[in-house]
Amino acid sequence: MLRTEAAFQASLGAGVNKVLAAAARFYILALKLMTEVLFYHLERRPLEQVLPQLLEKTLERGWRAVVQVGSEERAEALSQTLWTYRDEAFLPHGSAADGHEEMQPIFLTAGDVNPNGAQIRFFVAGASSEDVSGYERAVYMFDGHDESAVAAARETWKVIKAQGHEATYWQQSPEGRWEKKA
Repeated sequence: MLRTEAAFQASLGAGVNKVLAAAARFYILALKLMTEVLFYHLERRPLEQVLPQLLEKTLERGWRAVVQVGSEERAEALSQTLWTYRDEAFLPHGSAADGHEEMQPIFLTAGDVNPNGAQIRFFVAGASSEDVSGYERAVYMFDGHDESAVAAARETWKVIKAQGHEATYWQQSPEGRWEKKA
């Protein structure tokens, strides 16, 4: 009888371990599906100064980016900024008008596309989406002097949090450094 009881307990233990292992695998998969979402409240420096720095860090990580803007006109203006934001550097980028979308390290668009397989998506100049799945990181940048932009960011924050994504809120200090506020 002891042998059978010991064998039963051993098989029960193995079954519990299998269930725990499966649960751990599911949890890890769920974490991978959740997108890290950052909200940048621009008050001290404009988008044209902040975005290029974040895009440089993106490329340093070996990531590709999609920058979604509110209009094609804004995308064109931002394109000029990325070519000329510093005398000694530029950020390689393109849009659908340039062709070879899949090869662009940074893709500018007014639409909800990801032709370059980007790991990170920036939402700027009025662009927004409540679906950030499929990205490792999403960044919402909004003008802190525009009440409608602030209100829209608050609403997007609520939706993103309700979907279970990890969200953080960053605001510029009086010295211009980024401080995590939430």
